Amino acid sequence: MSREIRVRVQPRSSRNRVEWLPDGSAKGWTTAPPVEGEANDAVLRLLADALGVPPRRLELVSGFQGRNKVFRLAD
Repeated sequence: MSREIRVRVQPRSSRNRVEWLPDGSAKGWTTAPPVEGEANDAVLRLLADALGVPPRRLELVSGFQGRNKVFRLAD
């Protein structure tokens, strides 16, 4: 069974952090620029850390080039 997590990302922020919203989605801020997947990788690592899981359990399934992303958490 897997779970999808929606994340609104703000690249080039002043700090890295994740904030959980009441509906189960998240907002993510990263200092990484949105160039060549750097922000995607940074948010994946931040999200994994916030969930307490290894990054390999997360997969970006939607929003590769936008701010609204969907990650899948594998069991």
